[in-house]
Amino acid sequence: MLTYLARRVLVLLVTLLVASLAIFIVLEVLPGDAALLILGIEAQDDTLAALRTQMGLDRPAALRYLAWIGGLASGTTGISHTYDVPVSQLIGERLTLTVPLALIALLVSTLIAIPLGMFAATRRGRPGDYGVMGFSQIGMAIPNFWFAILSILIFAVALGWFPASGFPGWDAGLGTALWALVLPALSLALPEAAILARVTRTSVLDTLGADYVRTARAKGLAPRRVLWGHVLRNALIPMTTIIGLQFAFLLAGSIVIEAVFALPGVGRLIFQAVSQRDLVVLRDVILLLVTLVVVVNFLVDVAYTAIDPRTRRGS
Repeated sequence: MLTYLARRVLVLLVTLLVASLAIFIVLEVLPGDAALLILGIEAQDDTLAALRTQMGLDRPAALRYLAWIGGLASGTTGISHTYDVPVSQLIGERLTLTVPLALIALLVSTLIAIPLGMFAATRRGRPGDYGVMGFSQIGMAIPNFWFAILSILIFAVALGWFPASGFPGWDAGLGTALWALVLPALSLALPEAAILARVTRTSVLDTLGADYVRTARAKGLAPRRVLWGHVLRNALIPMTTIIGLQFAFLLAGSIVIEAVFALPGVGRLIFQAVSQRDLVVLRDVILLLVTLVVVVNFLVDVAYTAIDPRTRRGS
């Protein structure tokens, strides 16, 4: 087990190193003047020179990369050119919204998808199966921002049940804050639930035909006990993969939803950094999202070993 974890940690570190190098090359080394991009073509020469010195562009690229990575390793980030505060402060403030939103959306997606997928699998070829598959097909075909706009029109504008946009902050109270995240979480969760429902159905169908399931039934175990006690656990491996990938996607792919609902999260920070050409913020946020995706995938791999030890031995 320790050898397996050591290998996975090594792969994680190498992946992050390669990703950081790629991000640095794209934003700071490829042809183009980052200072000119930030200030615009009408900037004065002395202003450009001062910004290049501030960004360290007068130093060799290798030294700038090492200084960036060394600063991140020691917990030091750059200063945002737009907000004039450390990037770590900006990211920390935005993560307090994005992470809970992603977790709520993932929880809603899982609670919807797993029962629907198991329901469809146990009724293969019947109307219930067709209904679930129809829902999943529609959910995968329609983009999440369409769900977001539709939910605002129905539940915020027409019915007035939920706020249409904005976030009151956690200081306003847990209930008030969570209530403001209901529509964004549903908009993020429904397309992911459609995908996970199909994966759950397929995985459960594959497991239902296994010999040990037939043996459990032959011993007289109740169908519900066979389904939830034997089939579900052994069907969890592909489902765990999708759930892990969905959480990473929800963290990194909430830019549109946060823009629709005007939520001050990491996704909106990326949008603002791009529109304001704040490359210092953009560089650190992109690396953060890459790190989150890689770490989530690492945790999924570790979860495999708890669900099925054969995965560890096979590796």
